[in-house]
Amino acid sequence: MTKTLTSPTATATPATADAEILRDYGPWPGVDTVHGVSFDGSHVWFAVGPAVNVLDPSDGRVVRSLPVPGEAGTAFDGRFLYQIAGPVIRRLDPETGAEQGTIPCPGNGCASGLAWGEGTLWVGQFDDRRILQIDPETGAVLRQITSDRMVTGVTWAGDELWHGTWDGEQQTADLRRIDPETGGVIAVIAMPAGLAVSGLESDGNGTFYCGGGRSGKIRSVRKSI
Repeated sequence: MTKTLTSPTATATPATADAEILRDYGPWPGVDTVHGVSFDGSHVWFAVGPAVNVLDPSDGRVVRSLPVPGEAGTAFDGRFLYQIAGPVIRRLDPETGAEQGTIPCPGNGCASGLAWGEGTLWVGQFDDRRILQIDPETGAVLRQITSDRMVTGVTWAGDELWHGTWDGEQQTADLRRIDPETGGVIAVIAMPAGLAVSGLESDGNGTFYCGGGRSGKIRSVRKSI
């Protein structure tokens, strides 16, 4: 049974801060857009359309590239890489890129972000303004959290659920911490005007890696609240 959670009207003002951008990575030759972003403990994985690249954040070099479709969110469970590719989410061997299985992508591929947390996958849906928790073996939807903004990347920072947003009309984006039980907004980190957030991932140590959409960049942002 799917649990549906609608983000309520805030009864308390969320904590807010302006983003402190620590570093820009890229752009790189042949990379027009950054889609999903993930982190394996030492390297940043980022989907760029026809491939998933591997970034060494210590020096900004792309050290590997897997020739697999990378059209939206990316996640890592400690063993496998998960990559949204149209109507499916592919489970991949991160060493070879070999497919280890697929599950349906909810919404028939209309997805943006992807994260691993609590033993499940969390799928951001941009146009539908929601996050879905799904079973990584079957793709069954376990929980639905709605938002009042376009949802881009999704990540867990320890026990905190965060997601990126984008407002195309206002050209604004932010990072939001939400309550995974109620959907309420707890904290907001506002990005500078005009800077998009596509993929989003926490390194578990106080830094977010944010895909920069069509800039072809990745930005590291301090987790300041």
